Amino acid sequence: MNSVDLLLKLISFQTPTPLDDGAFEYLESYLSDFEAIYCNQNDVKNVFFTKQYGKGDIHLCFAGHIDVVPAGDGWNTNPFVPMIKDGFIYGRGTQDMKGGVAAFVEAVRNTKNFNGRVSILLTTDEEGEALFGTKIMLEYLESKNLMPTHCVVAEPTCESVFGDAIKVGRRGSINGILELKGKQGHVAYPEKAINPIHQIAHIIEQIAGVDLDSGDKYFAPSKLVITDIRSGYEVTNVTPNSLKLMFNVRNSTKTTQDDIENFINSKFNGLDFTLKLSQTASPFITNGNSLLVTRLSSAIEKQCGILPKLSTAGGTSDARFIAPYGVEVLEFGVINDTIHAPNEKVGVDEIETLYNVFRELIDTIGDEK
Repeated sequence: MNSVDLLLKLISFQTPTPLDDGAFEYLESYLSDFEAIYCNQNDVKNVFFTKQYGKGDIHLCFAGHIDVVPAGDGWNTNPFVPMIKDGFIYGRGTQDMKGGVAAFVEAVRNTKNFNGRVSILLTTDEEGEALFGTKIMLEYLESKNLMPTHCVVAEPTCESVFGDAIKVGRRGSINGILELKGKQGHVAYPEKAINPIHQIAHIIEQIAGVDLDSGDKYFAPSKLVITDIRSGYEVTNVTPNSLKLMFNVRNSTKTTQDDIENFINSKFNGLDFTLKLSQTASPFITNGNSLLVTRLSSAIEKQCGILPKLSTAGGTSDARFIAPYGVEVLEFGVINDTIHAPNEKVGVDEIETLYNVFRELIDTIGDEK
């Protein structure tokens, strides 16, 4: 079997979060030479396949998820019956991210010699709340002294051409809910009321879409994006008693939750309001000159003929749970132009080349003394 055949098999497992539909049992049999460690919680299945080769200190882990978002409508074929047409494989999860899983499973399976340990971490809870997936397995690995030194998460990272981008970090995500209190009144007597809509009118332009920092070579500026404003009673003769505003900041390492709180307090100074902030993901960065980044970049250049850019764009991934442990972590995978969409597809050549990139990485990073 090769990486393409393995992907066709993985697509056939119906794995909307948090189901594995027998996929982990199949992979355990397929990786029979590896120790399989399970850490399941709250209907979420997590598995860690590992094998020690040489005596080196490097522990290279490939991480990912086999759960997928619901197939939805608009498919031309059965989303869980893979089809190859015109050089593309169609099916739910081909890009996000069973394609990446198939490539690294096959690459790891074909490893013969390595100066250290090679492993695979898989979860069924990445597309959901991610409360009992990679996060739980990492806690277990730390307790057993099995934490990787280097990790590749095979999320779909490429933008236009396969090999054009590596994610060396991710922005954080901070959600904000602001409630501005007023005093309800008759529209004909505005002087007797406190209208929160009027109070916020001149403030909106000072906060909406504002850059909170200037960014840097890896991160775009942290921007405050308003996602919802609601107030009033859907009538024309009563002014509202309160207003609720919701926003999100995808923050770089230059902006913290405290910075955002201070910014909002300065703009709403003197008004009666409450503010709730929650950091759902923290920003992280892996140095562009690190061993993992340089070896993977070289492998991509050798196999694809292009040198990838180093990016932090996009949303969050399970790499955000791995980085705080001091692990060198990055993301690299196929093009991401049809993720979560009907008729999701991936190029056959992408899967084959991704396998070659991962094999090259394993061979070269394993030579590090």
